[in-house]
Amino acid sequence: MTFELPPLPYDYKALEPFVSASTLEFHHDKHHAGYVTNLNKLVQDTELANKSLEEIILATANDSAKTGIFNNAAQVWNHTFYWHSLKKDGGDPTGQLADKIKASFGSLDEFKKQFKEAGATQFGSGYAWLVLDNGQLKVVKTPNAANPITNSQTPLLTADVWEHAYYLDYQNRRPDYLQTFLDHLINWDFVAEQYAKAGK
Repeated sequence: MTFELPPLPYDYKALEPFVSASTLEFHHDKHHAGYVTNLNKLVQDTELANKSLEEIILATANDSAKTGIFNNAAQVWNHTFYWHSLKKDGGDPTGQLADKIKASFGSLDEFKKQFKEAGATQFGSGYAWLVLDNGQLKVVKTPNAANPITNSQTPLLTADVWEHAYYLDYQNRRPDYLQTFLDHLINWDFVAEQYAKAGK
């Protein structure tokens, strides 16, 4: 199959003033698009050519000879998931998800504290995630393109902490970007959908 760049689920200005149109355009149309192009070239005429994105990620995660394929496949997946994690003023979690967050972290504020710390302390590039792991909510961080699904965890939310995700708007202030993400940019409806699907 040929992978295609999925469109953003909103227009370039939808997240302003928290994420600029310039950042979204550059991030989606250059970086995300580049990973899609590279992945298609790398899997063409291979045994992975007809595999799904998730199948490619799982098949190449621990194969040093296929690191390039893994990195590009995981980045396509991670970016698509990240776009859906974002929504301007997405409110707060409700219902079963809110209850689960309270049970797992003690409070929404404590979840935010742990998530911000994970993203701020990820050395170099990577992601902060809220995942479901054996029925428990956890905050984890991953380097570079790594994805929690390779650890049998179910991603519910992610924040991209590669510099291209925030540098045009926040320069070197990654903690400020993460605080803004937590306070103004989480699409809690999307998180709740992932949580509900994981419970089925």
